[in-house]
Amino acid sequence: MHRAPVDVLIRGDGCVGRALALALSRQGLRVALRGRPPAAGGPDLRAYALNPASRRLLQELRVWDSLPAEARTPVHDMKVHGDAQGAHIEFSAWQAQVEELAWIVDAGELEAQLDAALRYAPHVERVQEDVPHALLALCEGREADSRAALGVEVELHRYGHHALAARLVASQPHQGIAWQWFRQGEHGPEILALLPLDRPEPGCSYALVWSQPAAAAQQWAVAEPAEFEAELNRLCAASSGSLKLASERKTWPLQWLRAREVCGPGFVLLGDCAHQVHPLSGQGLNLGLGDVAALAQVLRQREAWRPLGDERLLRRYARERALPTLLMGGGADALWTGFAHPSPLLRSLRNQGLSLVNQLPPLKRWLAQRAMG
Repeated sequence: MHRAPVDVLIRGDGCVGRALALALSRQGLRVALRGRPPAAGGPDLRAYALNPASRRLLQELRVWDSLPAEARTPVHDMKVHGDAQGAHIEFSAWQAQVEELAWIVDAGELEAQLDAALRYAPHVERVQEDVPHALLALCEGREADSRAALGVEVELHRYGHHALAARLVASQPHQGIAWQWFRQGEHGPEILALLPLDRPEPGCSYALVWSQPAAAAQQWAVAEPAEFEAELNRLCAASSGSLKLASERKTWPLQWLRAREVCGPGFVLLGDCAHQVHPLSGQGLNLGLGDVAALAQVLRQREAWRPLGDERLLRRYARERALPTLLMGGGADALWTGFAHPSPLLRSLRNQGLSLVNQLPPLKRWLAQRAMG
């Protein structure tokens, strides 16, 4: 028995794949969503920094308002410190003339609400294997086997660093402030970020993202909690009050990746399958949700006679996403490369640059607007 083909087969059911399924379902397209078996390993400790453009998309998909209040925390200010005394730059929602710079969202809760919305979405079915389709959308994330099978080449740079994630509780309210420190650690360059999140304790919790050489990350991932807390409090210099560990710790490798082609006859790439960026920019999922919005618009506006898998149609999506991806991915990689360079002169210029930009409100406003999509 032959089954009828679907319009779009989506491989990968992370946030990007689920959001794409919802967006295409709203157009009346028949969608098959194929995920991978659930990964073992405890709670999801990731947190996403979502910009206003991503928030608007999730509102359109009827997902944003379903998120519990403690799972989405607004960021009103961001304070970035260099590795020299006084080197810093600060961003504020007030200066950018917006209500908030970003929202910090619990990753596991976002996936759960996307999944709940899919249960009520018409035209979407979950499948365990491929089904006949007009268009294949690859959203499989960083380990995308299908990408190689289609002959898509990638540019890849492994940083040799890992990100360490955990949840923390502070002795002082976070007040909607995100913190980031660029510093030279004992084992090499490090970037430590504290993102305000109202879990596990409303008003005084943070999601930690600590990027550092792989060996150091593994060391701190298994260090005694008291030793780990002492090091965090030393590095953060009481900016957020005394910090206490409130979760497990998990690590993952960091890399920069860009697919040379994001589409071809009958297929298209989205999210981490198409591009992966350093977390210092906080833009990974924003780029993926930007892909979803762009592809949904291209398919919605296609000519009635044009097939969904038409390569000329999919090229419209590729052109739409080329510049935003290049600017954000390339910019994050260039920033990391400049920061990690051992030259004392370059380090001095970088720190001076931070303080200089901090004195130029129009430039700061422009940078904030780019990050907010």
